[in-house]
Amino acid sequence: MELLNLARGALLAISVLIFVIGILWRTVGLIRRPTKPLASAPRRVHVQGAVWMTVVRHMLPRAGTRSSPTLATLNPYFYHVGLAFIVFGYAPHIAFLQRHLGVSWPALPDAVMYLAAGVTIISLFMALAMRLMDPTLRRISGADDYISWGLLFLVIFTGMALIDQPSSAYAAQGYSADPTRLAIHLMALELLLVWFPFGKLFHTVSWFWGRAQFGAFMARRGVRA
Repeated sequence: MELLNLARGALLAISVLIFVIGILWRTVGLIRRPTKPLASAPRRVHVQGAVWMTVVRHMLPRAGTRSSPTLATLNPYFYHVGLAFIVFGYAPHIAFLQRHLGVSWPALPDAVMYLAAGVTIISLFMALAMRLMDPTLRRISGADDYISWGLLFLVIFTGMALIDQPSSAYAAQGYSADPTRLAIHLMALELLLVWFPFGKLFHTVSWFWGRAQFGAFMARRGVRA
């Protein structure tokens, strides 16, 4: 119980503080990065529409790049969507957010969550296998990639290890679980929060700014990004 109190108290507060400060620091750094002056007159001045179209368009596979979708193309969608289901759809996670942020919404059925967790775990292992087996991916991969993968998998694995009854039973008990396993799961999450702003997982935030900047850059040159 002392370990759980530590994980729920000081460690959670410290990790969230580092997470928030790190996100703000890196986001402000991205926004404040100097840009090169244009060497020629821009073809377009009002580029807001192009910015949003680029952000939305690049969320889907580019038409014409492949004759049909491949596993390498589809696999990232599996674990990104699966992670979103796990984080925002599982009843105990929603209860956690409600306790700390005061927001809540209806949870997804347990069967959907178990399916999402299973698909996500398989998809993460497939992503790791592709990274290790593909010569190009293996060459451009660094410690950051493997640390990010390991921490993300650790959070999911320790969360799955907590499940020994339906979420409705946890709700009836006030979402109480085995103290030691819950503490380990929370500490895995806290490690992920500390690492998040400083590793490649920061693309969760930076992808928007990068796509928006690219869309504006190309629109000013009269090119559809």
